[in-house]
Amino acid sequence: MPVYTVHEPPRRDDDALAHTSRFAFVRDGFHWWAFLLAPFWMLRHRMWLEFIAYLLIVGGIAYGLSRLGAEGGAAAWIGLLIGVLVGMEASSLRRWKLARRGFENVGLVVGEDLEDAERRFFDGWTAQEERPPAPPPPPFVRTSAASDIIGLFPQPQARP
Repeated sequence: MPVYTVHEPPRRDDDALAHTSRFAFVRDGFHWWAFLLAPFWMLRHRMWLEFIAYLLIVGGIAYGLSRLGAEGGAAAWIGLLIGVLVGMEASSLRRWKLARRGFENVGLVVGEDLEDAERRFFDGWTAQEERPPAPPPPPFVRTSAASDIIGLFPQPQARP
């Protein structure tokens, strides 16, 4: 089952329903559309800085290969490897974009699809808000004496 990271947007002066509709769920794993059509995928997700970096990298590699006199097969293999890299790192690129925009990573959720993941997350999120706060933990009480140390040194801070 796919794993999604959940990103909460910065708060605005609106109601809770409008705020929750702006949550972003990013599926972890390989993205086929990012592999096949990387520049269009970046534009579709409004990743302007990533798109510019992609164009500069691909353009620089193409220029370098042409200056070295490499054959078309080498350029095709390098293009394929860049596509695989973008497909594998597409989730990280989206998370980076969301972090730049002020979104906060609030957790992980597992679901069959995006709708199931949203349902599971918001069910747990509303249940967590309805619970009373947990009581504070009891203070730490040491029950053993200092002479009950187990290990290589029989006394704390003892030196021969």
